[in-house]
Parts: sequence; structure tokens; C-alpha cells
Amino acid sequence: MKSDSYSKYDKLSKYCEQFVESKIFKRFILSLIILASVLVGLETYEAIETKYHWLFVFTDEIVLFFFCIELIIKVIAEGRHPMNYFKDAWNVFDFIIIISCFIPFASGFAAIFRLVRILRVLRLISALPKLQLLVMALLKSIPSMIYVVFMMGILFYIYAITGTILFKKNDPIHFGTLEKTSLSLFTAITLEDWSDMMYTQIYGSDRYGYNEENIRLVEEKLQLKREPEASPITGVLYFTSFILVGAMVIINMFVGVILNGIDEVKIDLEKKERLKQMEKNATTLYDEIAVLAIKMEDLKNQMDYIKDRLQSEQTKKTSRKNE
Repeated sequence: MKSDSYSKYDKLSKYCEQFVESKIFKRFILSLIILASVLVGLETYEAIETKYHWLFVFTDEIVLFFFCIELIIKVIAEGRHPMNYFKDAWNVFDFIIIISCFIPFASGFAAIFRLVRILRVLRLISALPKLQLLVMALLKSIPSMIYVVFMMGILFYIYAITGTILFKKNDPIHFGTLEKTSLSLFTAITLEDWSDMMYTQIYGSDRYGYNEENIRLVEEKLQLKREPEASPITGVLYFTSFILVGAMVIINMFVGVILNGIDEVKIDLEKKERLKQMEKNATTLYDEIAVLAIKMEDLKNQMDYIKDRLQSEQTKKTSRKNE
């Protein structure tokens, strides 16, 4: 009797697995996510929300119901090991979003409840493999990005000090202090209004940049002392070099790091998919050995990474002791 119940459950889990992987199911869930996203957006219009409040509530409950059904089907699809559902990070992500919709909020926290419902829009990421690839690539690129950000910080600091020294008297609104200069450089690196700041230094603030009434009011309110001075050569060299190095080189480095992360994630996903298929189709001892060999290779790579980190930490400790 027990074996019969197990066999029936195995058949059910196999059917659920096939159903979850079917295009119809995936498209249906994607449609629900898009519907939930549109509803959250429409509710921001007070007139529409007031008129069709009952429809929003009803549709919201229907969407949440199908999300729960999806979760149950995916858990059953794992067969006799339902906890394997949580081994997939995207499943955990979906589970958290669905559970958060059941958190009881008091009437005074209606805004927070709406914000929680916005999280459903994020399910588009888990529903679309291409978006998953981009998110995983971004997460994988974070360690490398830290060094790019650190390099950008050094660049900003050098140019901020230089700009404050050179243009403080002529343009105190943008270059009066180190903080103002850093903010102005951040604006410039987005390629927004950097040419106006450059021309203010080239022609002098008495001829360009400070003629607008709003700027004069700010200058008077902050009681800034301005000494107009034209710096045609210095202004051109300063801004063109910063835009070339900052906006062109550094931002392209970010792009390069992300593209490299996408390639690495693609390789990892292809390897996992190949391993998954081999495990499903493994019928002979040779197939099982091939699957085990791939797993051993991944384990070896992880051990080498841990070994390199330990050696690096040991080297740092040794250098600190010697100091």
C-alpha cells in the first residue's frame, strides 16, 4: 500500500514537473505577473481606484490565488524531496514575494501594503530567463565593480581638489568647496550641463553662467564672494580630460565588467543545464561517472578559489606581523 501511494505521488510529481516546464504554464504565469503589475500602476490613479475598487480587490485575490497554486505545483514537482524547491534562489525569491502579500497590515499602513504589492513586478525577473541572466551577471560582477568604483573615487577626488583650487573664485556655486565640486563632477560625468560649467570657466563668470536671475538669487542668499576670471586653456583641458577619462573610459570599464559577468553566467548556466540533462538521461554506469566527473570538476574549482583566498589572507597576516 505504501509503495502504491509513493508510485502515485511520483507520477503526480512527474506530471507537475512537465506542467511547470510547459510553455502554456509559463506564459500564463507571465500574463498574471504583467496583470498584477498593471493593476498596481492603475491604483495610483485615485479616480480609477475609487471607481473600480471592488474590481481591483477581486482581481488581486485571483492573481494571488494562482501564485499560490503555482508555488504548490512547483513544490510537488520536486517529488519526494519538496525542500529542493528552496535550493533554487529564484524560487526563494518568488516565495518571499508571495508570502509578503499575506502579511496583515493595519489600516494605517495601507501605503506599506501597496509598496509590498509592488514587489510582484519583480517577479518578471524570475519569469523571464533573459532578465535572470542580466541580474545574475550584475551580482557576479559586483566584486570587480568595487575596484572600478574605487578607481572612479580616486579620479573624482583628484579632479575635485584640482577644480576647487582652479575655479573656486570664479565659480563658487559649482566649485566653492570640495563637496560642491564633487557634486558638479558627478553631474558632468552624466554628460548633463557640463558644457555650461566649462564655458563659465573659459569666459569668466561675469560674461557667462551667472547672468541668470536664479543664479544671482542663490549667490546673494549664500553670500558668495565671486572674483570673475577667464581660464580658456585651463577650463578646456580640465573638462575635456575629465569627460574623456571619466565618462568614456570608466563607464566603458563598467560595461566591460558586466559583459564579462554575462559570459561567465552563461557558461555556468549551460554547464548546470547540461549536468541536469545528463542526470535525467543517465542510464548506464558510464553516464553516472560522467555526471560525477563534472561535479568533481566544479568542486575542484571551488576548492582552488578557497585555497587562493586563504593564501591571500595568510600573506596579508604575514606582512602585518613583519611591519
